Amino acid sequence: MVARLVIAAPSSGAGKTTVATGLMAAFAGRGLAVSPHKVGPDYIDPGYHALATGRPGRNLDAFMCGTELVAPLFAHGARGCDLAVVEGVMGLYDGAADQGELASTAQVAKLLRAPVVLVVDASSQSRSVAALVHGFASWDPGVRIGGVILNKVATDRHEHLLREALGESGVPVLGVLRRAPAVSTPSRHLGLVPVAERRAQAVDAVRAQAEQVREGCDLDALLALARSAPPLHAEPWSPTAALARSDAGGPAAGARPVVAVAGGAAFTFSYAEHAELLAAAGAEVVPFDPLRDEKLPEGTRGLVVGGGFPEVYGPELSANESLRDAVAALARSGAPVAAECAGLLYLARSLDGRPMCGVLDADARMSERLTLGYRDAVAVSDSPVAAAGTRLRGHEFHRTVIEPGAGEVPAWGLRQPERRVEGFVRGGVHASYVHTHWAAVPETARRFVGHCRP
Repeated sequence: MVARLVIAAPSSGAGKTTVATGLMAAFAGRGLAVSPHKVGPDYIDPGYHALATGRPGRNLDAFMCGTELVAPLFAHGARGCDLAVVEGVMGLYDGAADQGELASTAQVAKLLRAPVVLVVDASSQSRSVAALVHGFASWDPGVRIGGVILNKVATDRHEHLLREALGESGVPVLGVLRRAPAVSTPSRHLGLVPVAERRAQAVDAVRAQAEQVREGCDLDALLALARSAPPLHAEPWSPTAALARSDAGGPAAGARPVVAVAGGAAFTFSYAEHAELLAAAGAEVVPFDPLRDEKLPEGTRGLVVGGGFPEVYGPELSANESLRDAVAALARSGAPVAAECAGLLYLARSLDGRPMCGVLDADARMSERLTLGYRDAVAVSDSPVAAAGTRLRGHEFHRTVIEPGAGEVPAWGLRQPERRVEGFVRGGVHASYVHTHWAAVPETARRFVGHCRP
């Protein structure tokens, strides 16, 4: 049993990330082993969570992974910890479009049997805060709102008015935070700037968030609330067990092929479970940085290039010609290459007019339009990532376009928001804008590693 809290809000922008990260760091500073989690597909917030706790930030996504995997994945990440803090997504009851409560923070809280702390931006209200909290607390009887943290409170007088109003709501105030520029984190076109791009400043911001939370929140009351969560009967997810249960079976015997996984500041979007599954499937997982490394890791037999911000680092990626040539040569050899979103752009012929790896006959560029949302996908053809006909759920999140949007052999057929084909399958290459979570399809890792073997 792990003590646990879900940090939610009425809407985006209320301060969930600041509060959740500050709580993680404050409790870790007390000597507790804190397990960090994030509801939804977001890759960036977990980087700050990892900085605050020293443990991998893990996602809990009921759409991509299914409701049945939420508690096991939580238990996997929280194994051996004293406390788990789960940051919500959007507003408490907001989920996948046209899917009811699916993938909402409220649904995840219920699946985890976890109490919720509601973070309210109180900057433009006083007595109305009680009506807002009452509405959220009474909307779904299955969601237990155990307390409120008031954010962006202006003055002592403002705090008094808010506390007086909430005294009638029955929901305790567990924290009051003043406006504090030092705790803010810069944003750009896809959200917060990742930790990998501003590590020193990020460390300072997390330290400031922890200090603000320590000064403004009742940590003892919050810990007591977390410990009031009832037992959670869930077998922790295991990559080895997941492979054994899948149609693919366990790892094959023989040498462990090297699978190079792109990282560094340009490729920060990844789920920890992907590397764990690759290793469980028999691979030697070796990270590398396309911004710094001039060649692929020695003995590379397969390549995984996930999401990130190649558009921000276009000049540097293009200038690393020796690595671009090595990636192109690996792809020409027929070795398996799995690329998602940023990886797709890196494999293209060009990005914003700058030469990239040239593996795909396509050109990419920045766009004013944000493409965002969950996707139902089916594999159009066989590849090292999926057998034709494989169905899964994924997520798109980018402000770029690639032309053409699909190759002669597309990667996926998508059902929403409109029916279309997308991505590229060429030789051993599978490249697409769609982010996937391999915990939902563990056979992906087994299949990919199998294609890495001679």
